[in-house]
Amino acid sequence: METPFWKTKTLEQMSPAEWESLCDGCGKCCLSKLEDEDTGEIYWTSVGCRLFDAQTCRCSDYANRLARVPDCVGLTPQNVRTISWLPSTCAYRLVAEGRDLYWWHRLVSGSAETVHEAGISMRGRVKASETDLAEPEDYFDYMLDDEP
Repeated sequence: METPFWKTKTLEQMSPAEWESLCDGCGKCCLSKLEDEDTGEIYWTSVGCRLFDAQTCRCSDYANRLARVPDCVGLTPQNVRTISWLPSTCAYRLVAEGRDLYWWHRLVSGSAETVHEAGISMRGRVKASETDLAEPEDYFDYMLDDEP
């Protein structure tokens, strides 16, 4: 049996298809996060990006997301090593740190549904879309105690 690509290649060595396949579809990247300007601490919310489809846990316009959402962050092999808010379970983060993927990741399980079945994804847990909020202060109503 051949060793999986994420165990033999660096992020920089991956093909575009391999890179994209690392996304586990949890949807956590697409949640709004608040940053304390004094401490740099990140606070998670249950507010999804305006393009986030809470049922599929995918972007509804992935190809154009960076143009349509000014604060959307496109992940690269370089920035996944420095973005502090990447989820602890994120495959990009895990591979960058030399760690293996979890059993529920679709590349391991063979199914895109296991991330949802394992309760890792945001399916059913997004309480609002950023388009629902009128004022920046409204995000405070959706703050989470911990990383989801």
